[in-house]
Amino acid sequence: MVEFGKKLKERQIQEWQRYYINYKLMKKKVRQYAQQIEVGSQDRRHVLKEFSRMLDNQIEKIVLFLMEQQGLLASRLAKLGEQHEALLQQPDISQISELREAYREVGRDLLKLLYFIEMNAIGLRKILKKFDKRFGYKFTDYYVTTRSNHPYSQLQQVFKHVGLGAVVGAISRNLLDLQDRQGSYLSIYDQPSVAFQDPVIDSVKAAVDRLTHSTSVLQFLGQHALIMQEELPSPAEDRVHDERYHFMSLFLNLANTFLYMVNTYIVVPTADDYSMSLGAAPTVCGVVIGSMAVAQVFSSVYFSAWSNKSYFRPLVFSSIVLLVGNILYALAFDLHSIAILLLGRLFCGFGSARAVNRRYISDCVPHKIRMQASAGFVSASALGMACGPALAGLLQTNFRISKLTFNQNTLPGWVMAIAWIVYLIVLWFTFKEPARENEESNTSQEANSGTVENDRLESGLKQPLLLTTEDKKQEDDDGDQEFDGSEEASEESRKPATSIGSAYRLLTPSVKVQLLIYFMLKYAMEILLSESSVITTYYFSWSTSTVALFLACLGLTVLPVNVVVGSYISNMFEDRQILLASEIMVCIGIVLSFHIISPYSVPQYVCSALITFVFAEVLEGVNLALLSRVMSSRLARGTYNGGLLSTEAGTLARVVADATITLAGYLGQSRLLNVTLLPSLVICVSSIIATLYTYNSLY
Repeated sequence: MVEFGKKLKERQIQEWQRYYINYKLMKKKVRQYAQQIEVGSQDRRHVLKEFSRMLDNQIEKIVLFLMEQQGLLASRLAKLGEQHEALLQQPDISQISELREAYREVGRDLLKLLYFIEMNAIGLRKILKKFDKRFGYKFTDYYVTTRSNHPYSQLQQVFKHVGLGAVVGAISRNLLDLQDRQGSYLSIYDQPSVAFQDPVIDSVKAAVDRLTHSTSVLQFLGQHALIMQEELPSPAEDRVHDERYHFMSLFLNLANTFLYMVNTYIVVPTADDYSMSLGAAPTVCGVVIGSMAVAQVFSSVYFSAWSNKSYFRPLVFSSIVLLVGNILYALAFDLHSIAILLLGRLFCGFGSARAVNRRYISDCVPHKIRMQASAGFVSASALGMACGPALAGLLQTNFRISKLTFNQNTLPGWVMAIAWIVYLIVLWFTFKEPARENEESNTSQEANSGTVENDRLESGLKQPLLLTTEDKKQEDDDGDQEFDGSEEASEESRKPATSIGSAYRLLTPSVKVQLLIYFMLKYAMEILLSESSVITTYYFSWSTSTVALFLACLGLTVLPVNVVVGSYISNMFEDRQILLASEIMVCIGIVLSFHIISPYSVPQYVCSALITFVFAEVLEGVNLALLSRVMSSRLARGTYNGGLLSTEAGTLARVVADATITLAGYLGQSRLLNVTLLPSLVICVSSIIATLYTYNSLY
């Protein structure tokens, strides 16, 4: 992997080279400051002030050039506007075509300027993170807060520049006016719902959206998948060759995701009845449901490693293991064995190939459709979550064939076994194993690294500015090794993490907080879903069909909620604002779920469950989007990547939640609800406090 400084230089527009952030100089200064403080020739306060002044100068250089270029674009548009007015008086088709191309040329130059801004914004985030990482000092919070909130902020011009929107609007309006209409009265303002289609305008709008963090429904859905995108913007295209992409193979990956989620949740409405039929307590359903998650903790690792070599063989193995697991689950009833039941669920967990599904999209789907594929991955998961309980509600029958019993407890196992047989046959004959490329080519995407967790300058001054000698040898979070002159050491420092331990050492406080939030939301959702059958039966005497309908309705809220948030909410508020608000709403949902006032009513349970589930889903999207920005680029590739870490955090949350349900069951069903909600509340409040502590690092 090429380090960021070299990438930045390679992608610079040559004639604008002197106006980019001098990333190399800033890195050199950080190194010099470290040496000066170590020998005592500089004090901390002087270094902080000088570094702030250098950043101010770099940003001012960028912003003044940006304003100059914006003025030139505006001047060109004004001249083209005069020609446009003249053509309205005397239309000339040949001149209209020339004028349209002139507007497109302005659009192409605007696109270059947007790439210029975006690369500088990434460079600024990285150098701030580098300073904090190197000195063990919380500088970014002070710098960003004081500069971005100032009425004359130049930092905002780089990070969240919106003034160029007027230029985009002018080009769009005039191109629409000229497009085969010779000056008709139709305007983008008259029909805003009809988007103007032009390749140049589409590219410009995409660049503006990236710069201002605007999102679409597809983008917001895709964020849930934590599939990394290229960090530095580039007009040049797909790093993944189109020959590696095969639609049917992608479809089979998404089908695997869907079926696995159906397999996970199809047993939830009946797990308590199944446990009792085998002589166990109904709260043993926590172990039955959670045993699948226990196995998934391990399967995620070996499937992630296996996907480095193949996609086809792991999917075949996954299907076979899931087939065996479901047969064992179904046979446990006639064998009257709780051990066989748990063994079947463990086998199902060992067949979890979500790491392969995610990796296939990351490595083999062209960049131009990767966001759609990521959204498809998340949608398949959401639909599977809804279809699982709904399918269980339909399997309300009871009959025998020979010595085999088919009822609401065993049919989920038999139905899923048949589904995996069919899937395995289709997979065997239609999946196309993509050609393997070298690791550098396969893993060219990096996480959009954000700034690390910070404190105010005043509190930071009380902390030691330098790390220990041991810490100095650690590589920077973005993978650059600055303190070892050896090229080999530099190359080594940019390699992916080789173990869970090395991946953990790359986690900054901001990343740890985001993983805590992910753990919290998965824990809260698992408590809600897994104990729903026991709780509703105890308090409301709901039937299995009613529980299944309730869970299916919860699952069906996922896509509409994401459409609303992706289309509107995420474009009105910052991700960190949505993150904090969603955490607070999840906390409110948990509090409302407690059984304090008798009798415990259906409206209270349903409303609190809806609030908890919906806002946990919203939280998941923004949480993973922020996680991809603040994590090290070394965690964007290899076996032990950010996707694996988030999967492990979520799976561990499910294991702990299901174990909590079973353990709380020993206290009696009357206490089950409050006892299981208490840990959810504690973890949720802790995550809110941690979010407030790292809030300004999520910039």
